[in-house]
Amino acid sequence: MTETSTTAPASPPKWTNERAAGCPFDPSPSRSRLLATEPVSKVTLWNGVTAWLVSRHADQVALLRDPRISADSAHPGFPVTSAAQEVSRTHNRTFIVMDEPEHNAERRKFTGEFTLRRMQALRPRIEAIIDELLDAMEQAGPPADLVQAFALPLPSLVICELLGVPYEDHDFFQRASSVLIDTKSSAEDALTASRELVGYLADLVRVKVDRPGDDLLSRLATEYVATGRRTTEDCAKEARLLLVAGHETTANMIALGTCALLQRPDQLAAVRDGDPARVANAVEELLRYLTITHMGRRRVALADVEVGGQVIKAGDAVICATDVGNRDPEVFEDPDRLDVDRATPRRHLAFGSGPHQCLGQNLARIELQLAYPALLRRFPTLRLDQAAEEVSYRTEMVVYGVHGLPVAW
Repeated sequence: MTETSTTAPASPPKWTNERAAGCPFDPSPSRSRLLATEPVSKVTLWNGVTAWLVSRHADQVALLRDPRISADSAHPGFPVTSAAQEVSRTHNRTFIVMDEPEHNAERRKFTGEFTLRRMQALRPRIEAIIDELLDAMEQAGPPADLVQAFALPLPSLVICELLGVPYEDHDFFQRASSVLIDTKSSAEDALTASRELVGYLADLVRVKVDRPGDDLLSRLATEYVATGRRTTEDCAKEARLLLVAGHETTANMIALGTCALLQRPDQLAAVRDGDPARVANAVEELLRYLTITHMGRRRVALADVEVGGQVIKAGDAVICATDVGNRDPEVFEDPDRLDVDRATPRRHLAFGSGPHQCLGQNLARIELQLAYPALLRRFPTLRLDQAAEEVSYRTEMVVYGVHGLPVAW
């Protein structure tokens, strides 16, 4: 007689962003191991949903460019990051969670605002903002929290000027943004923050219908709201996306990148003393090495897709682990080493790949290329003002970084 096992099959391992002790710049080791052993495998998310985790760089590029893989977060199988995203995704449907052709039609409204030529034209203004912030740091004297003194206000000021949002309201929109990207926020708090932020921006749009200025909100107000092509709330939701993404990501890259460089003096010297081409290369390497979008690119399959020897079924959730893909030895030699002179860093996936590649990447690159050397040249003796192991990292946030960075010089 054959015995029948009553043991239930083991659930896939849980998704985690926890880093190994002493390795805050490396991806979660539980994900990194999969690159060599199970590059397409399943994980269990916070809400019990099972998702395919894709680790290899080539597989991620293929999926992110495949129209059978949807970015639409309204799909019931979409792998949301938290309860906060679960409740806010229907309240904030914008082009980044749309598929073609709707995605491209909506995204085209903004592509002209973020071209490389237009961003290059902003360089003098960005340099002036950087100098003003560094002057204030120098005058106040050490110590300083680099996040509050420099990393956060720089991109906030820039995106406020582009959008036409008063920077004096930064405490409000930064607080609301933090609630929205915190995976520990309750659904109620996230929905409240989302509604407050959209309501605030909608009020600005209404004002600009009658009194437009030279900014993006004014263009939305006059071209879309005043003509009846879009509602005020539609434009406010799009502005919310640009405002939150426009300051959160770059702020964390400035602070986290500086934190990494301060612990690698040889790499720091190359950025501080390098010419613009070398600094630009260093920025790409920092983007690759740190990959602050550590929740991965999240998608859902619309049809069966084979990748890495596995069949992802229609309706299955998919996560492209870009932090792990950016450490793929098939693409990057010695991938766990920060090398600001790396020959091919720009193949990274920090901005994604395919039609949903980050709209604001030209702006982010210029801000980073100007911020790092300006900071390091102004304060050539810059150092951490606490033990490296005491730095508090944003493991629980959708955008990785540091909560604060005490520095002295």
